[in-house]
Amino acid sequence: MRIANLAGRLVVVTAGLAVDVQKASAGLFSSDPQAVYSRWTEFRAWADRADLGGGIPFDPTDLGAPAPQPRQLLAIGLNYREHVAEAGFTTPQGMPPVFTKFATSLTGPVTEVALPRGGHTDWEVELVVVVGRRAYQVSEADAWSHVAGLTVGQDISERIVQMDGPAPQFSLGKSYPGFAPTGPCLVTPDEFDDPDDLELTCAVNGEEMQRGRTRQLIFPVSTLVAKLSTVLPLLPGDVIFTGTPAGVGLGRSPQRWLSAGDELVSSIEGIGELRQRFVS
Repeated sequence: MRIANLAGRLVVVTAGLAVDVQKASAGLFSSDPQAVYSRWTEFRAWADRADLGGGIPFDPTDLGAPAPQPRQLLAIGLNYREHVAEAGFTTPQGMPPVFTKFATSLTGPVTEVALPRGGHTDWEVELVVVVGRRAYQVSEADAWSHVAGLTVGQDISERIVQMDGPAPQFSLGKSYPGFAPTGPCLVTPDEFDDPDDLELTCAVNGEEMQRGRTRQLIFPVSTLVAKLSTVLPLLPGDVIFTGTPAGVGLGRSPQRWLSAGDELVSSIEGIGELRQRFVS
C-alpha cells in the first residue's frame, strides 16, 4: 500500500491515482495525514478490504511530507562504511550516532529551498522510516512489525553551522527550512521483494553524486529500531532518517556545495523521487 499527504489530506495512492481516505471511509478515518499512524493497525485492516476505486489524478507538487508532524524525528549518522571513510571517522560500534532534524525543516517531495547566506550546503539521500506501532525495548526480530512504511528523505546539511563551535551543531546545521524533504509517498514494507535491499541515488543537475543500496547499512532498519527503542519509546508517526551512502559534497576533492539554480533529485527504487530547486 502507498499513502500520501495530498494538499494536507490523507490519500491512498493506487494505480497512480489518489483516493481520499476520509471520504472513502465515510469519516471513519480523519483527513489528517499524521493522525493515521496512531490507528495504523486499524487503518491497514480497513484499507485491505476497502473499495479504493474512483481515484483522481494529482500533481506531485501538491504532495506534503507523509508524516508531517512527528513527535520525534531521529536521524542516524555514519551508517554506510564508505561514507564513514569519506567523512574521516571510524566505523561506529554499539550505538550509531543519533541527532535530530527539527520538525520545522520537514517538507514534501517537490520544493524550492532557500540557501543560507555564506554557507556550505550539502546533500545526503536517505531511506526514511515511519513508525506505525509504539516500540519500546523491542527485539530486532520484532522490529519490522513496528514500521508503518518507508519513504525517501534528503538530509540537507549546512556544513559550516554543523561544524561550528566547541562541539558540532548537527541538529541546527541540518534544520533550516526545507532541509528535510520527504516523500513522495509512504510505502508499506510488504510492497517490496526485500525492504532491506533498496537502491538509492542522488543527482545534482543531472550528474549522479550518490548511489548505494540499503543492504550496505551498518545498522539496518531492524537494528536501528531495536537499538533506539532500548533508550526511548518510538511513537506512532515518528520519523527516522537512516543515514546516507558515500558521495556527499563534504567528502569530495575539491569539496562541492549546492548553489542557487541547482536541482537536486533523490530517489529510492519502489518509492519514488524528491526534487529540490535551490535559490539564494
